[in-house]
Amino acid sequence: MRAETPLSELLVCPACRHDLEWEAEAVRCKGCGAVYEILERIPVLRPAESAEGQKGVQAAYFDEAEPEFELTRPHGTPWLYQWLLAEKFRRSLDALTLPAGGMTAATICGGSGMDAEFLARAGASVISTDISLGACQRTQERAERYGFDVLPVVADAGALPFRDRSVDLVYVHDGLHHLESPEAGIREMLRTSRLAISINEPARAGATMLAARVGLSEHYEEAGNFIARVDPEALAADVSAAGFDVVKNERYAMVYRHEPGRAARVLSLPGLRNLTATALRAFNAVAGGIGNKLTLQAVRNDAS
Repeated sequence: MRAETPLSELLVCPACRHDLEWEAEAVRCKGCGAVYEILERIPVLRPAESAEGQKGVQAAYFDEAEPEFELTRPHGTPWLYQWLLAEKFRRSLDALTLPAGGMTAATICGGSGMDAEFLARAGASVISTDISLGACQRTQERAERYGFDVLPVVADAGALPFRDRSVDLVYVHDGLHHLESPEAGIREMLRTSRLAISINEPARAGATMLAARVGLSEHYEEAGNFIARVDPEALAADVSAAGFDVVKNERYAMVYRHEPGRAARVLSLPGLRNLTATALRAFNAVAGGIGNKLTLQAVRNDAS
């Protein structure tokens, strides 16, 4: 990255939110004078303290994540795994009316770019943020491999390097539970969204606790962070108080392992796949309200 691009114009200093001056190998804040590196064309716009404590542990863990699976999934996985993730993404946007002529979108805790790829395929111009440089490098490689555009940015979800109300859609998928303070991430999403937000997280529900007890879900992830389950009603209240109209706040059931196993392969066989998809849709139509997943979508009520 050697000059500003239309997406990079949305970026500001994460410490003081002043404008940035772009150079060949660094970005300099015009306000506080902070200097941020550009590594392999990726701006590293996280405050210095984000490299310490649990945040530093998180970044280091995801720097070393298994690269091939992370940057390719769901490509090359069994049919059921691909269908479940596509269904999860469909649910995450289906209540929003977004600009027909294209939109800007930012993913929070964007990992290795799977969500950025989904959004780019939906027509968005995407910034993918993650606290891990390794994750952002995988996002960059994913985009080159699969032919979509994205701007990866190393950033702290609790101090996003975006202007107020600058990004049309701010999006998170299974990311807030990585944070020491999910509430800080939510506040930043609400601050930086111009039109809409989409939050997709594990729900605080009986089904989630049961899944944890029988080994289908964990309270702690391998990186050491506690999985903070979201209370749908409390989240909706916070979002509404920030000036958004909640257009969807829905639980649904969906269980899959991070890496698909034998069950996913079996249920992907041609004779079983349609039956499996139909059964899951039927269950959610009847009892999805007690499910383990949450999607909350909201639009700013004074958007212009």
